[in-house]
Amino acid sequence: MTIDQISVFMENRPGSLAEVTALLGGAGIDLRALSIADTENFGILRLIVSEPQRALEVLRAAEYVGSVTPVLAVPLADAPGSLAEVLRVLAEADISLEYLYAFITRQAGHAYVVLRVPDNARAAAVLAAGGIATACHEEIFA
Repeated sequence: MTIDQISVFMENRPGSLAEVTALLGGAGIDLRALSIADTENFGILRLIVSEPQRALEVLRAAEYVGSVTPVLAVPLADAPGSLAEVLRVLAEADISLEYLYAFITRQAGHAYVVLRVPDNARAAAVLAAGGIATACHEEIFA
């Protein structure tokens, strides 16, 4: 099971992140998580939002370059070692990570990790066999 992540190519300059978040906020799109990977001049903003397709439309209308990427979201106990267990299961199956980022929820004691892997279906199956669930979009925004 995957969720949709928005990836936005952005100029690395003061105010660019404020502009993107204001666009989304003005459209009533809720942010759940974000991550930025940058270089000196440009960066990639990765977002988990309430309405991925609409967010992409809003961003493209403002002339941002973006795409939707299916990623895995894994619910975790907000406790030491929870992430290590997920990563151990993937490593034992020789599944590499392209990137990951985590976020906590409004529910005390719970968190999620977003994983980008080469093969979502295989990684989800390996995690399930290891007793680790993946989350759907509705669960993240519940």
